[in-house]
Amino acid sequence: MGWGNIYKRRMRIFALALVIYVDYKAVQQRDKWTRKSKKAALWQKAHERNGRRVLKVIIELEGLWVKLGQYLSTRADVLPQPYISLLKQLQDSLPPRPLEEVCQTIERELGKSVEELFLKYDEVPLATASIAQVHRATLRDGQNVVVKVQHDGIKDIILEDLKNAKSIVDWVAWAEPQYDFNPMIDEWCKEAPNELDFNHEAENMRKVSRNLGCHGEKNGDVPANHVDVLIPEVIQSTEKVLVLEYMDGIRLNDIESLHSFGVDKQKLVEEITRAYAHQIYVDGFFNGDPHPGNFLVSKDFPHRPVLLDFGLTKSLSHSMKQALAKMFLASVEGDQVALLSAFAEMGLKLRLDMPEQAMEIANVFFRASTPASEAIENVKSLAEKRARNMKLLQEKMNLNEKEVKHFNPVDAFPGDIVIFTRVINLLRGLSSTMNARIAYVDIMRPFAESVLQGNLNRGPSLNNRWIFDSPVHSDAELKLRNLLIALGNANKILGIQVCAYKDGEVIIDTAAGDLGKYDPRPVQPDSLFPVFSVTKGITAGLLHWLVDNGKLRLEENISNIWPEFGSNAKDRIKVHHVLNHTSGLHNALGTLMRENPLLATDWDECLKCMAMATPESEPGSQQIYHYLSFGWICGGIIEHASGKRFQEVLEEALIHPLNVEGELYVGIPPGVESRLATLTVDMDDLSKLSTVGNREDLPSTFQPQDMLRQVGSLPAIFNALQTRRSIMPSANGHCSARALARFYAALVDGGFIPPPHCSSEPLLGSHLHIPKFPSAKIVKKSRAASIRDALTGAKRVSKSRPAEEHQTRSEGLPGRSAEGNRYTKLPTDRSDDNASVPDIATSDGHQIKKLFNNPKIHDAFTGTGEYENLAVPDGQFGLGFRRTYSMDGRLVGFGHSGIGGSIGYCNIEHRFAIAVTLNKLSMGVVTAKIIDLVCTELDIPLPKELHRFVEGSPGNQADSGMPIIN
Repeated sequence: MGWGNIYKRRMRIFALALVIYVDYKAVQQRDKWTRKSKKAALWQKAHERNGRRVLKVIIELEGLWVKLGQYLSTRADVLPQPYISLLKQLQDSLPPRPLEEVCQTIERELGKSVEELFLKYDEVPLATASIAQVHRATLRDGQNVVVKVQHDGIKDIILEDLKNAKSIVDWVAWAEPQYDFNPMIDEWCKEAPNELDFNHEAENMRKVSRNLGCHGEKNGDVPANHVDVLIPEVIQSTEKVLVLEYMDGIRLNDIESLHSFGVDKQKLVEEITRAYAHQIYVDGFFNGDPHPGNFLVSKDFPHRPVLLDFGLTKSLSHSMKQALAKMFLASVEGDQVALLSAFAEMGLKLRLDMPEQAMEIANVFFRASTPASEAIENVKSLAEKRARNMKLLQEKMNLNEKEVKHFNPVDAFPGDIVIFTRVINLLRGLSSTMNARIAYVDIMRPFAESVLQGNLNRGPSLNNRWIFDSPVHSDAELKLRNLLIALGNANKILGIQVCAYKDGEVIIDTAAGDLGKYDPRPVQPDSLFPVFSVTKGITAGLLHWLVDNGKLRLEENISNIWPEFGSNAKDRIKVHHVLNHTSGLHNALGTLMRENPLLATDWDECLKCMAMATPESEPGSQQIYHYLSFGWICGGIIEHASGKRFQEVLEEALIHPLNVEGELYVGIPPGVESRLATLTVDMDDLSKLSTVGNREDLPSTFQPQDMLRQVGSLPAIFNALQTRRSIMPSANGHCSARALARFYAALVDGGFIPPPHCSSEPLLGSHLHIPKFPSAKIVKKSRAASIRDALTGAKRVSKSRPAEEHQTRSEGLPGRSAEGNRYTKLPTDRSDDNASVPDIATSDGHQIKKLFNNPKIHDAFTGTGEYENLAVPDGQFGLGFRRTYSMDGRLVGFGHSGIGGSIGYCNIEHRFAIAVTLNKLSMGVVTAKIIDLVCTELDIPLPKELHRFVEGSPGNQADSGMPIIN
């Protein structure tokens, strides 16, 4: 191709772009002054006018631009109908090349003339596309075939067009950085040359045909993921000629023939979608060009799809295949944590912390398709969502209007995703063209799940890394790990942490399993688990800390501290009533939460609603569990008594003194997503709730039948980052077991802070509690600099790990011995406080060795001794904590559990504290068996409330009656 032709092609493309740009700008101005009734016609004419311009230039230039036109012709879901109608001609109706040129190519490639090779060769092609045209023929042995012949000189044209396209994309990225399509064009530049070698295409066809079982005999049962499609058999191939088996079929754009043959278009598109789901998720090898011209429909019943043209294919690594499956399933489940993890695994790096928008992007990918007739409304809806997201972006990143227009939230876009997204978009366009409504979630889910099947239910027997590699501190811990393996093999554990202290020392610190059902990353000691009502114990600790510091009295009327709370007959409710679950507000907000579960995520609104609530009984008259209201009432008290925000008090009172930064939160900050465990439910276990009757100690809105419904919906609500980031002091704690155990180890010793926890890495307290993000400064390069970077091979450098993972506070903290794996016993002599208690500096320079100064703090926690008049005698609860009794009825400790099985509690007499965090919610049998084993090994009485889970013969589950819920 001469330089003159190259220059003309470039000028033709840039001139077209300029004309269309100016035309639409003019129409925008006219739209402002046009009557509403005539606006639709104005835009319709503009689309028709510019559609004809585009079509004319594409037909004139051919090459790569035909490919682009074919792609656009399938996007009936987003493009105006005039473009679709005009560009459809490009799918198979381009002007054919001269027959003489075709025959010369065949003779040059196959070594014989057309007359020598074929009994019959149709001069009129069946179809003409961007790279080749197809003729029907009959071999000398009588077999009917099709002959695909590459256009002469097309290789040079395609390669030159790629350079032109790259120049245009570079210019757009320089002018409008938020529209940087370089990853897409780079991937296309890499893959497009493969389409020019028909030997490559022939091998692709054979491979996909084998993968889908198109030519194999079907004996016995058909696999669940079998797809019923046809692929022509390869007869012969060279670089520029491909001879295939002839299959008589109907083209997808021949609507009249499809109707006359009785083809079910809905079923047809569903089967095509299944075929692509199989290729992507099961095989990891897929056709990247599913436009309507590359399909036929067999004329014989059941009218199976015929897949054609395998020049553009993509091969996925096992890890990328898993990441794509994980992305799909995470978007289906609303699991933002797993979605962000999938993005990271596939190399997609986002520059901002907007997981809700990331989830929305993924959901747009896999949303149900819409018929072409609904395309206009669909485009409007997507445009409105984009406008909302841009506004959120502007607020979140503190950008002005000019900066937000130039902001690109993606730092790195892996090439594998480019072809994947192209396929998804083409399938969506195909559905719209056929006026079929396809639910991609239902069709693709089984195939995506099959990819992760090796990780789903992948217990310890199949995974020697199921238990995280950390030191074993005691014989009890060794036996515990064996129990965890047994429970894991029984599919009772997904992910779990167990940490225990005895006499101020760590004796157990074990992490095992996976972070989520669709997130097979291992649980580590610093992983964060949602612990539900375990949070109440932490919140109670804050109230007692305020009392201990003289900022609050247990006998004080709440309305004295929080005036708005005194309305609607609540003026006689005291602080101790709330801590003891006797305020009469046990059902407060329960009905509102049923109607709008996301109300719980609005801290200020919940405090207002609680201030307006009306009690159902006299304060102190009945102890009924305040399953949600406890947190908001206590939270309001904490903020009004301290004059600080809840989170500030939490950090001052517990986080910094205990040195558990980054591992104990009530409402997580942005930046810790990579360490979050994802919830799932053991529905087989929790189905037992259906046989349990009502309980008087529970509010009417939280009876067993309600729990069964609520627990089933908990993962969907609490896996969402909007919920995880909310302040819910009764139910939304996120912590590691070692942070929770350290909290109770301090409480069991009257507030004395244990020695530093340095048995497992990363060290407890080594994370920044509030991660910091890099600034979003917008740097706009000159076009010359952009081109210079491209020519010199400069690459963008982006961090491969979340910002939070790079930031630690490890300087000056005690570490392991040089050997690394040896556990060094910590000092335990409490007679020398300086030896056993670390000095934690407060902001004003004071050294903290104890959380509480009250020598009777245990009585305050349990509502006994001089505090017994503030709590219901022999009730389940003391003042904020659940009382722990031995089987002989003695009060031995306190703590709090959460629905699903997480727990933290301590035994005062034995100076023992333990925490269990898990992400597979159940009745609590797993938790009970773990604590039973540890208590047995240490000769510590098992709490009475856990006996019902472990009684009976070994291996058999006792009749649990009710789950562990408080």
